[in-house]
Amino acid sequence: MSGLLFVCDANSARSPLAEAIARELAWVHHLDIEIWSAGARPSHVDPEVRSVLGEVRVSAEGLRSKSLLEVPFDEISEVICLCVPSQCPPLPDRLEPRSWPLPDPSSAPSSERVDAFRATRDELMRRLERDFRARAEARRRARRPPWA
Repeated sequence: MSGLLFVCDANSARSPLAEAIARELAWVHHLDIEIWSAGARPSHVDPEVRSVLGEVRVSAEGLRSKSLLEVPFDEISEVICLCVPSQCPPLPDRLEPRSWPLPDPSSAPSSERVDAFRATRDELMRRLERDFRARAEARRRARRPPWA
């Protein structure tokens, strides 16, 4: 089993959203992948995360803000950094993070916060669906017999 880690600064908005969406899509695409999220300065999962996930029927069960110290890095094969590269926390040398910088929805003005969380959710769903569909297709191709 491979492991995918989403990181950002506080593990309160972007990375928990990505973790929940990725878990759902891994299940949908029958991918054997462990999903994690963590941050350099964990705090809490913003309530809007659970709210906007519920709108699209993605489970937020088990989501909590986690420190990088809680991540089993020996099980992680890839990392996606959701903040700007300069804010990506230090990682083991063998892991070269992919950069998907997204605006932090929790920094939006209060009148725009829910819409900012929805926009982040929708962008993560779009990117992760494309990524996981490609993984599933590559797995299918690898399993085809040579004569097929």
